[in-house]
Amino acid sequence: MGKFVNNVEEFFSFCSEHEVQFVDFRFTDLKGMWHHVTYRMSAVNESNLTNGLPFDGSSIDAWQPINKSDMLLKPDVPTAFLDPFTADSTIIVFCDVYDIYKNDLYEKCPRSIAKKALKHAESLGIADAAYFGPENEFFVFDDVKIVDGMNESYYKVDSTEGAWSDNTSYEGGNMGHRPRVKGGYFPVAPIDTGVDLRAEMMLVLEQVGLEVVLGHHEVAQGQHEIGIVFSDIIGAADNVQKLKYVVKMVAHLNGKTATFMPKPLYGDNGNGMHVHQSLWKDGKNLFYKEGGYGNLSEMALNYVGGIFKHARSVAAFTNPSTNSYKRLIPGFEAPSILTYSSQNRSASCRIPYGAGEKAVRVEMRFPDSTACPYLAFAAMMMAGLDGIKNKDIPVGPMDEDLFELSLDEIREKGIPQMPHTLRGAVESLVRDNDYLKPVFTEEMINVYQHYKYETQVWPYEARPTPFEFRTTYSC
Repeated sequence: MGKFVNNVEEFFSFCSEHEVQFVDFRFTDLKGMWHHVTYRMSAVNESNLTNGLPFDGSSIDAWQPINKSDMLLKPDVPTAFLDPFTADSTIIVFCDVYDIYKNDLYEKCPRSIAKKALKHAESLGIADAAYFGPENEFFVFDDVKIVDGMNESYYKVDSTEGAWSDNTSYEGGNMGHRPRVKGGYFPVAPIDTGVDLRAEMMLVLEQVGLEVVLGHHEVAQGQHEIGIVFSDIIGAADNVQKLKYVVKMVAHLNGKTATFMPKPLYGDNGNGMHVHQSLWKDGKNLFYKEGGYGNLSEMALNYVGGIFKHARSVAAFTNPSTNSYKRLIPGFEAPSILTYSSQNRSASCRIPYGAGEKAVRVEMRFPDSTACPYLAFAAMMMAGLDGIKNKDIPVGPMDEDLFELSLDEIREKGIPQMPHTLRGAVESLVRDNDYLKPVFTEEMINVYQHYKYETQVWPYEARPTPFEFRTTYSC
């Protein structure tokens, strides 16, 4: 699996071979959302693939003002793959955004920022490769209803797997096989109702170039995970975009709805995006040292220390929604205690078991899939590089079950924690961002933090909730 074309010449040969009718150029905004513009194949030539395609940057949230709206999409031709869902043969190409006013990659283009992060590591002489392996969990529901009005607020998700469906009448009868709350890890059918759906997702993911390893039901009701092979920092983020697209579309075409929302169900586990990471140079894993704790090198510990030191600020990118912090509530296998441990899933950084040098890595378990993958990976990497520079040492190792610790015990042990709200994360970003500035410009950081306040923090804080009505209406 992997690349289908390597250059512009191969691109046109591939399109001819597959009778491509349309070329879909895609780019990513600050939220991590994909946008696209579709060209007829006959209108695409070597010049616009090389020099770029014009678009309106002012129509993308938090990007350009209307008086400087003209921008270019610069296609990254080797990323091309056939869209498995269109009626007419269509090829998708990832694009970077180019700023014609500064004659450079756009400072608010997430994919461009991730590219600059890798170049920064190279310029420091630390690493020439950074590998990331995200694990994106998701829910599949049968129905979702949402109301967000002046005088009412309401949501309802439904699934035949939900324990709440025990007394629902279905055509053909209610069979009663359900995973139950926190009971969904690895059951077979008929409790696991997603076997065929996941299999279809896995096959389609291979069609678009991902190397799929496994798929399984996750802990919560209606929750799933599909594991794919790690890649370099850009390829891994590209793969997240592909995976989310395929999962949502396969579910949609099967009459269901998939979501990567961190906490759609109250009282059951949420969706994480655990991110495995390692730095390499000259083909050697810099995180490996035989005999060290978990076979970790000093550089690896410094990298973890840097992420932990800046974690409250990094969270603005890795956990960028108000819903992110509902997942991080203790009790649902979502670690918010900033320590590391070997093979211990209750720590924010787990050192997975791995045989041999190539398998040694660190796994950050606090991020979630509302993150823009390019920004999340770049922010963690910049914090880690800062930790290597300053030889930061993380708290740990701690091999006990950290979920059993009380808040007082966490404080007594001096273990730092993730922020408890998005406001806390964004305020931390305002105070702590120098470590990002070799790659994230001051303008980008300023726009990003204002965008999070305006679109997430303030609207969320302004809305009464059903829980507030239940607890304060009669006061």
